[in-house]
Amino acid sequence: MKQKWPFLLASMLFLIGIVGSILLLQRTDTDIIEIVQDGEVRYQLDLQKTENQIVEVEYEGRVNRIEIQDHQIHMLEADCPDHTCVNMGWLDSATPIVCLPNHLVIQFSGKTDEVDGRAG
Repeated sequence: MKQKWPFLLASMLFLIGIVGSILLLQRTDTDIIEIVQDGEVRYQLDLQKTENQIVEVEYEGRVNRIEIQDHQIHMLEADCPDHTCVNMGWLDSATPIVCLPNHLVIQFSGKTDEVDGRAG
């Protein structure tokens, strides 16, 4: 029995490291999101302070409708041919929601400034 405890301890530490790494990769440090078009921040919103709403962003006559609901955000509708951005679901990690045809990105901000909403 004495020879098994180092193996058990090493196994537990290994598992704790894997679980911790997964949690860190999925965690975002802020609830501030940016809606960026052509490299310019069009909106910056704090999801914890923003009420449920739909934000419309236009590009060359095409419209993206972005829904903010229950402190989460996703692309509700998009006037683009493939709708990949709509199928990406709710923004929940460091992976941004991107609509390439409309040059639009929804991403978590690295900034921690107090912002309720800003139109650019």
